[in-house]
Amino acid sequence: MSAGFERVGLGRFAGIGERLARVVTVASVSFGRSLLWLLAAIIVGSGVWMLLPLSKGNSAEPAKPELASVETAPSGDAAASEAQALAAAELDRLRISSQTWRRGGLGSKALVTFTLRNDNDYAVKDVAIVCAFARRDGSHLTDRSRVLADTVSMKSRKTFARITVGYVNVNADQAKCSLVAARRA
Repeated sequence: MSAGFERVGLGRFAGIGERLARVVTVASVSFGRSLLWLLAAIIVGSGVWMLLPLSKGNSAEPAKPELASVETAPSGDAAASEAQALAAAELDRLRISSQTWRRGGLGSKALVTFTLRNDNDYAVKDVAIVCAFARRDGSHLTDRSRVLADTVSMKSRKTFARITVGYVNVNADQAKCSLVAARRA
């Protein structure tokens, strides 16, 4: 008893199964190779990223006050030492009388509002401030600096509202801003 399937000619489909198996094997090998290359690229990229130095704004170490540093002048350079004394004198009669801060930019930026009081007999400009941020327990997190190009008139005060100082740590709870430098207008 025969069902008569020998006349259908299934022999021509027998070779297709073998070819399909070879294609699947080659595809899986090349897919595996591409995954290995991707993994290698991720490992190399991570290694390079870890070797790069931290930027000044992202490190947890206290920032060195570059603006506040006063270079010592050579003994024969009277003009440079006079300029240093003038910069120090400008800060003597310039102070922050009140300050507050809040978060902005989805909680990642520090917005500082402060009033700058100028008791000098001349106007000042290019006021540099540094804000130190700390946790709730008082431990230091980071410093951010900003130079304000506005001019503060002599014997006056000026309020700077919601000045963006920079990105801050999510754990920052306290801020204390200080004057670093200023120039005569």
